[in-house]
Amino acid sequence: MGERSIWIEIEVNGRVYKELVGVHETLLDVIREKLGLKGAKEGCGCGQCGACTLLLEGQPVNACLMLAVQADQKRVTTIEGLAPADGLHPIQKAFIEEHAVQCGYCTSGMILSSKAFLDKKLNARMKRFKRPSPVMPAVAPGIPRLFRR
Repeated sequence: MGERSIWIEIEVNGRVYKELVGVHETLLDVIREKLGLKGAKEGCGCGQCGACTLLLEGQPVNACLMLAVQADQKRVTTIEGLAPADGLHPIQKAFIEEHAVQCGYCTSGMILSSKAFLDKKLNARMKRFKRPSPVMPAVAPGIPRLFRR
């Protein structure tokens, strides 16, 4: 019996890819081997260590456990796509400044998980500040600008 393959289309770091993948291939294998993005790594192979973490539609996933076909028509962010072209993302800078990298093997997963967590918290805060309440001072409409950075 031959290996079954299927075409998928995924957006990775803002670029759309069409790839022929085996139905058994993990998202991690496709990202690393077919797209050449080596930031995510396989550590434990069972979703415990986080070295393979990617953001799928903004949510952290263990790419070693996820089949590539499950990412069809989805948006993926890897550590390579997090930072602007001219520097580092603020979370990457913070990890460096606070010496949080340890050996570095799983750091990309920790950074992406941190981003997802902070984005979720930021979105919750922004909902609270959408319009001034009687308790907030008259400058309240300017508060959301603080959270856009």
